[in-house]
Amino acid sequence: MADVSLKEAALIVGVVAACYWNSLFCGFVFDDVSAILDNKDLHPTTPLKNLFQNDFWGTPMSEERSHKSYRPLTVLTFRLNYLFSELNAVSYHFLNLVFHVVVCIVFLKVCKLFLDNRSSIVACLLFAVHPIHTEAVTGVVGRAELLSSIFFLAAFLSYTKSKGPDNTIVWTPIAVTVFLVAVATLCKEQGITVVGICCVYEVFIAQGYTLPALLDTAVQILRGKGSIPFSMLQTLLKLIVLMFSTLLLVVVRVQVIQSQLPVFTRFDNPAAVSPSPARQLTFNYLLPVNAWLLLNPSELCCDWTMGTIPLVESLLDVRNVATLTFFCFLGSLMVFSLRYPGDSSKTVLMALCLIVLPFIPASNLFFPVGFVVAERVLYVPSMGFCILVAHGWKKLSNKSVLRKISWVCLAAVLFTHALKTLHRNWDWESEYTLFMSALKVNKNNAKLWNNVGHALENEKNFERALQFFIQATQVQPDDIGAHMNVGRTYKNLNKTKEAEESYMIAKSLMPQIIPGKKYAARVAPNHLNVYINLANLIRANESRLEEADQLYRQAISMRPDFKQAYISRGELLLKMNKPLKAKEAYLRALELDRTNADLWYNLAIVYIELKDPAEALKNFNRALELNPTHKLALFNSALLMQESGDARLRPEAKQRLLHYVKEEPQDSNGYFNLGMLAMDDKKDTEAEAWMKKAIRLQPNFRSALFNLALLYSQTGKELMALPVLEDLLRYYPDHTKGLILKGDILMNQKKDIVGAKKCFEKILELDPNNVQGKHNLCVVYFEEKDLIKAEKCLVETLALAPHEEYIQRHLNIVRSKIASLGAMEQSSLPSDGTAATEAKKKSLQNLKEAKSEKTTTQSTVDNKEHSKNKKATEKSSVDKETPKKSTKEIKDIEKKRVAALKRLEEIERILNGE
Repeated sequence: MADVSLKEAALIVGVVAACYWNSLFCGFVFDDVSAILDNKDLHPTTPLKNLFQNDFWGTPMSEERSHKSYRPLTVLTFRLNYLFSELNAVSYHFLNLVFHVVVCIVFLKVCKLFLDNRSSIVACLLFAVHPIHTEAVTGVVGRAELLSSIFFLAAFLSYTKSKGPDNTIVWTPIAVTVFLVAVATLCKEQGITVVGICCVYEVFIAQGYTLPALLDTAVQILRGKGSIPFSMLQTLLKLIVLMFSTLLLVVVRVQVIQSQLPVFTRFDNPAAVSPSPARQLTFNYLLPVNAWLLLNPSELCCDWTMGTIPLVESLLDVRNVATLTFFCFLGSLMVFSLRYPGDSSKTVLMALCLIVLPFIPASNLFFPVGFVVAERVLYVPSMGFCILVAHGWKKLSNKSVLRKISWVCLAAVLFTHALKTLHRNWDWESEYTLFMSALKVNKNNAKLWNNVGHALENEKNFERALQFFIQATQVQPDDIGAHMNVGRTYKNLNKTKEAEESYMIAKSLMPQIIPGKKYAARVAPNHLNVYINLANLIRANESRLEEADQLYRQAISMRPDFKQAYISRGELLLKMNKPLKAKEAYLRALELDRTNADLWYNLAIVYIELKDPAEALKNFNRALELNPTHKLALFNSALLMQESGDARLRPEAKQRLLHYVKEEPQDSNGYFNLGMLAMDDKKDTEAEAWMKKAIRLQPNFRSALFNLALLYSQTGKELMALPVLEDLLRYYPDHTKGLILKGDILMNQKKDIVGAKKCFEKILELDPNNVQGKHNLCVVYFEEKDLIKAEKCLVETLALAPHEEYIQRHLNIVRSKIASLGAMEQSSLPSDGTAATEAKKKSLQNLKEAKSEKTTTQSTVDNKEHSKNKKATEKSSVDKETPKKSTKEIKDIEKKRVAALKRLEEIERILNGE
C-alpha cells in the first residue's frame, strides 16, 4: 500500500484551502441553528451522558419528536468547539475544513489501492474541489459526514491488512475494523455500510473471485462434485465475523432508537406517503437525479423537500426514461466489474461499491427518510464517482490521440469546480443568502419561501418577511407551517385580527380524528404549535381566557407528551388566578422533562403565588442546579432571600446578584438590588456605588434615584441628595416621597421655607389626604409664625388621621401658644420646647422603596422569547420623631419679648434637626 508523500499532502492542503478559505466567514445557517445554537448538549453545564441519551439535535431519543439521528461523537466535537470558542462560528468552520483535508488525504491512500499514483491524485483533487461537498464542509452540521468518512475509510484501510501470507487471517486488523466501524456509526449512521464494502473487497479483490467463478464453484458443491476450498472457508469465516459484528451494531442501534422510526410528514418527503406506483417511480427517479448532481453540480440547492421534485405518478412520465437509462448504465458497469477479471474491473467494482452502498440508507428504497435529496449525503458516494472519472481519464490519456484533450478537459473540470465551490461557499454566509440562492434554482418549494421569510424576520423586517410567507402559502396552500408563519408575522405587526384568521386556517388544515389511530403518529410536533400560538394570541383578551385554555387542552389531548402545551397552560392558569391548577400543569410537564430548568423556575413562581416562599426557593435552587446561569432564577431567588429578612441569606443573595449582573451587565435592576442589599447591611459606600451604576445604565430609574437620595439623607449628606432628587422629580413630578424628602432637606438644611412649602403644597395637590405632607405643611406655617393657619392645618390633619397621637399633641401645643399670645400685649410665644420638638415632622429613616414588578414567566412558541420579569420590594416610609426635651417655665412676664426671641431661635434650631 503506497503512502501519501509530503508533497501530495501539501498539494491537497493548498487546494482545499484555496477552495474553502471563504467558508471561515460564514455563520450558522439552516440546520446549524438547531444543532449548534439551540442545542444545550454543547454547554459545559450539561452532563456528558446526555450526549449519549439525546439525538443529534439535543432531543431525548425516547421522545417521539426525536429525529432518531444518533451521532454523539459528532456532537462531542461541537461541544469541544463550544468549550474553546463558545458560539464563534469561525472555529466550527475551521475544524470542518481540517476534517475535509484529513478525508482527502485518507481517500488518496485508498485510491492508491486501485489506481496508479497519477490517477489517484486526479481522483483526490476532483473529490477535494467538487462543489457538491459545500453543504458537508461549509455547513457546520455536515461535520457528521466528514467524521464518519474519516473512520469509514480508516476501517476499510484496516481491513485490507487482514490478509496474511499464504492467505492466512490476521485478526488484529479485523478487530480494529470493527471498532472503527462502530466509531464511524456513532458519527453518522451510514458509517456501518463500510462493512458491505469490506465484504465485496474480500471476495472479489483480496480473493480474486469473479461472479462466474463463484457460481461455478457453488454449482459443483451442490452437485457433490467438489468440496469448499480452504481459502473460501477462511473467507466465509471473515465474512461471518464481519456480518455478526454488523448485526450486533444494528441491534444496539435499534435499541437506542427504541424500535421507533422518526415521524416525517408529507411536506418533508411527499413520495413517502404517496400511493403506488407513484412512490416507487419517484424514489427510483431520485437515483438519476443524485447521479446528475455528481456529474453536473451547476444548480445546487440547500433544501430539496416539498415540491422541489414533482412526483412521478405515471409510467408514461418522460422522466422514467432517465431512470431506465441510469439503471442500464449502472447494470452494465456491474456486469463488467463482476464478470471479468483484471485490475480495471476491480477498480470499477470498488468505485461502484463506494457509490451504491453508502447511499442506500438515504435512498428511500428500504425505509423513508426526512428529505427528498440531500447533497451532503453524496459526500461518500462521490468518492466512488471520482475514482470512476479518474479511471476513465486514465484510459483516455493513455491514447496518444486523446492525451492532450484529456489533460485540457481535466484542467477545465478542476478549475471550474474549484470556482463553483468558492462561489457556492458565499451562499452559506447567512440564512438569507443561502435561501435566496436556493430560490434561484427552485421556486416550487414552499419551505424555501418560508426560510427566506424567517431570515428577514430575524432581522425584524416583518413587512418583507410577510410577503415571502404569503408566497409560501400560495405555492403550497395546505402547508400548515406557512399559515402559522403568516399569523405570527401579522402578530408582530400588531394586526391581531389577520393573525387570528391565519392561525384558524392553519388549525383547519390539521388532520381529522381517525378512530383507532393516535394523533401523535400523524401530526408533526411543530404543527401543534398552531394551538399554542392561537391561544397565546387570544388570551390577551381577558374575556377569552377560557377559550385559550381549551386550545391548550386540545393540544395536550392530541399529543400527551407536548411539554410546551403544559408550560403555556400553566402560565395561563396563573393569569386566571388558579395557581393550584398551574402547579398541576407544571408537575405534569416535569414528569416529561425533569432536566428543564425553566420548568422548575415556573414552578417556583407558582409557589410565590401560593405564598410559600420556602418551597419557591427550593425550586429556584433546582433550576440553578440544572442551569447555574439561569438569569431569572438567579435574580428572583436573590430577591426572595432579601425579602425573607434573614440576614444569613444575604451573602448568598449577593453572590447570585453578582452572578446575574455578570450574565446581564446592562440590566440596571441587578445593580439596584445589590445596592438595596448593601443598604440593609449598612454598607453605605458600597450601596452608593451600586445605585450610581444602576442610574448610569438607566438615568430615569425611579427607585434607584430615590433610594440614593435617601441614602445621602441618612448619612448626613443631605446637600448631595438634592441634585438626585431634582433628577427624580424631573422624570416623576408626582413622586410623593421624593417631594417629602426634598421639602425636609430644604427646610432643615437650606433654610428654604418657600421651597419646602412648594414641595408640601405639590404633595397635597396630588393627594389632598396625604397625612405626612399635610403635617409638614403645618410645620411650615408654624415656621412662618402663622399660628392660626398652623392650628387650622393641624385640625384638618387630625381629621385625616384621628388616631395619630402626635398630631393631637402638636395641635394642643399650638393652641396653648395662641392662648398665651392672646394674653400678651405684643406678639410673642410662650416657651415650650415640647411643641417645638414635636412640631418637627417625622424623619424619612427607613423610607426605602423599590421598583415593584409582577413576577411571572412567559414562553412563547412564536419567537421563542423568554420574558424578563423582575420582582423587588417596596418598603413603606416610617416617620421618625425626635426625643422630647425639657420644658422651661415662664418666670417673668415683663421680659416676654426677650424670652420669646430666645425660644423662637430654639424652635428654629430644633426644626433644623440640630
